[in-house]
Amino acid sequence: MISAAEIYIGLMSGTSVDSIDAAAMTFNDGQLQLIGTYSQPIPAILKRNIIDLCQPGRDNVQLYCQTDSQLGELFATAVVALMSAESIAPDQVAAIGSHGQTIRHAPPGASAIAFTQQIGDANIIAARTGCKVVADFRRKDMALGGHGAPLVPAFHQTLFSDPMKSRVIANIGGISNITVLANNGHCYGFDTGPGNLLLDAWCNKHTGCSFDDKGIWGASGQSDDKLLSRLKFHPFLALSAPKSTGREAFNLSWLEQQLTDLDLIAEDVQATLMNFTAQTLAEAIRALKEPIDEIYICGGGVFNEALMTQLQSNLGAIPVQSTQQLGLDPAWVEACAFAWLARQRLHGLPGNLPRVTGASRETSLGAVYLP
Repeated sequence: MISAAEIYIGLMSGTSVDSIDAAAMTFNDGQLQLIGTYSQPIPAILKRNIIDLCQPGRDNVQLYCQTDSQLGELFATAVVALMSAESIAPDQVAAIGSHGQTIRHAPPGASAIAFTQQIGDANIIAARTGCKVVADFRRKDMALGGHGAPLVPAFHQTLFSDPMKSRVIANIGGISNITVLANNGHCYGFDTGPGNLLLDAWCNKHTGCSFDDKGIWGASGQSDDKLLSRLKFHPFLALSAPKSTGREAFNLSWLEQQLTDLDLIAEDVQATLMNFTAQTLAEAIRALKEPIDEIYICGGGVFNEALMTQLQSNLGAIPVQSTQQLGLDPAWVEACAFAWLARQRLHGLPGNLPRVTGASRETSLGAVYLP
């Protein structure tokens, strides 16, 4: 039986804004044990409000405050459901690590003032669950000059490094990012561009489905070279690391601007978007200075079979596999990462990697909210 205060719960709601993922884990002697998971769908009206908050001109203070509270309640609901299903008592939980929902991200260089904002009131989560909560992970790194993203590479380094192999861990969420785990111990990473964000938005608009199951719909179309060229002209793709991006740069409105004067059927646009994600991710990996032995994928993109096929085609002989092969289900890597980051915070240990984020130094991340 697990003794008191050894369990950490991670909460993740990503750029795709489809669900809240909750994962309970222990992490002792460098070994992660995944105890249980729970996925809480985000209601359609709340998702619409979140996306409105991401777009200047659609947002307002009233909407911000209401959505912050509603998300706090929804995060708490996910935790309570997970704890109930796994018979976890509050006194067994050392802390909940809540990423929150990003509604704005303006890294250094993207605007005159760098900032990032995640919502989902951690006070509500603490009050409803009776557990300590660590949240607001990104802003300390930004206060030190960093991008506040990506934050998962430190976790990837801890869990997935191999002194005999150079690996890339690629997370294909709404945005794609990579962690490079060189066999000499060096670790770095950055956002590469869109993952599922544009694919999901276009699919939802034209089919009513929140995502393209296994990539079947996109695979029925033909990638268009002219559109692909326009998409790849996005200035983010030419930036040097450290770099991070989000819905502000890649969204449905931007996509529709690229479609001006192009007469394409919806399936061909989806096929092009899939090609766009696969090519930009593969090109970022091929441009690395280290020769890479293995690539492991996590995030929702790993379940898009057509996308995975394209990615492997773009990467040639380098084997592309799921993180399941390394012992962790790809659907839960990010949630576990924020549980681990909460653990780092309670132990006063660093959660960022300055080489990844560009911060001036390592630091413990997150603010602690007591029940």
